[in-house]
Amino acid sequence: MLMVDRIVEIQEEQQSIVGIKNVTGNEPHFPGHFPNYAVMPGVLIVEAMAQVGGVLVTVLAPHTRGKLMLLASVENAKFRKPVVPGDQLRLQMRLERLKRNVAKMQGIATVDGQVVAEAALLCVLSEPSSAPKSESAREVPEPQLA
Repeated sequence: MLMVDRIVEIQEEQQSIVGIKNVTGNEPHFPGHFPNYAVMPGVLIVEAMAQVGGVLVTVLAPHTRGKLMLLASVENAKFRKPVVPGDQLRLQMRLERLKRNVAKMQGIATVDGQVVAEAALLCVLSEPSSAPKSESAREVPEPQLA
């Protein structure tokens, strides 16, 4: 699931990036989270942060292109305010450390200039062929053109 609508800024010198997620009421998680009070789940805010950070890593480190970035750990996650439909989530990520196949990033999510979430993320890079496949992720043959 793609949790980022667009990337608005990349600063290679500062190793930072900013992405935007427009939160809409028709997203599938809202009917059950929570009934009569729609709140974006914190885990999806963290996922959006990781996706923005993944773009930064591929820009700064071309050797990572084509690899899967897997979230390995989340540290010091804090959720300050609820994110609700109609909010525009601004996701700021900064790369703190990059080794060959491991990236550590610090992220802040804001709405209207107010911090709503923050976390440190550790991601590992993996070759696509080495990732485990679930039943729902089986390969589908390409359609044949007549």
